[in-house]
Amino acid sequence: MKVLWSLLAIASVALIGTGALVLAFAWFPAIAPIATPRPEAFHRAVVARGESLAMIGNCEACHTAKGSQPYAGGLPLQTPFGTIHSTNITPDPDTGIGRWSRLAFRRAMYNGVSRDGHLLYPAFPYNHFTRANLYDLDALYAYFMTRAPVSSRPPANRLREPYGFRPLIGVWNLLYLNRGTLPPVPTESAEWNRGRELVEGLAHCGSCHTPRDGRGGERRRVAYDGAWVDGWYAPPLNSRSPAVQAWTYERLLTYLSTGLSPAHAAAAGPMGTVTRQLAQAPEYEVRAIAAYVAWLLEDAPAARAGRDAPVIDRHETADRDHPEAAVLFAGACAVCHAPGGPMMQEGRPPLA
Repeated sequence: MKVLWSLLAIASVALIGTGALVLAFAWFPAIAPIATPRPEAFHRAVVARGESLAMIGNCEACHTAKGSQPYAGGLPLQTPFGTIHSTNITPDPDTGIGRWSRLAFRRAMYNGVSRDGHLLYPAFPYNHFTRANLYDLDALYAYFMTRAPVSSRPPANRLREPYGFRPLIGVWNLLYLNRGTLPPVPTESAEWNRGRELVEGLAHCGSCHTPRDGRGGERRRVAYDGAWVDGWYAPPLNSRSPAVQAWTYERLLTYLSTGLSPAHAAAAGPMGTVTRQLAQAPEYEVRAIAAYVAWLLEDAPAARAGRDAPVIDRHETADRDHPEAAVLFAGACAVCHAPGGPMMQEGRPPLA
């Protein structure tokens, strides 16, 4: 009997401790609202830096609904748990973040907590943003607070039960939220360390390129192994990369800056939006991202081989073996994709 009571006591303590831990991740006090800051309260250089960081984070893509004003929210995000609508992050005082202090903004980015204390759904990738430094977050805050305020309240989320019960996010945070910035690696260059900070943080590349488990959390043991996102495949960014042509630093820089890589592909789908934003970001930031991603890919088969596989032109063989397909290609595809076509002249990769 004493053993039974001891086991019950241990179990009770464990449950209480777990409950307290979950509560610590699920309950946050509200942060007092402030008067909406005037745009001139922010230094122009800080706002400009915030603009470039918003491009690196591709913030507009998720926080702008079709036909709406930039950053006014309302975009429906389809998840395995239901539909979540992005929030209004313009400085509107009633429907946006106009009454948010800098501290409230930091807490949302680091912990996934709204100004009033409710937990934000991890469709907002705060589990990556927690890696950003305070200087970058304050620049983002300055940028968003100087946008045109838009009065727009997003539609209500439509989630399956019990996922609409926000305290459950505290359990998710307990499992998947590793708070804190990344300390620099002294053996690596400043460019590499900045790239790591951006890729793992504000650029949140792992959100698309890392597989997720049944709870919607990233599977850290297979980080950057590739995953399906909105019907598009985000390929591996590590040693599992199937690319026949090596992804070098120079090729990554070209691809991220233009959305085109003659040795690989043209950016489309969600990645098309990413490269369009990066094309407007400072070159030194894109160079840093390219340096870190190239490091992630340095053990890929094509990189280890130290050479590129030859691109074989099979047009003549294809024309002979598949005459009907050749006719279809000539009528529907060749205008852009045949040698000398306009897409080829723009640097698009050949279909071969």
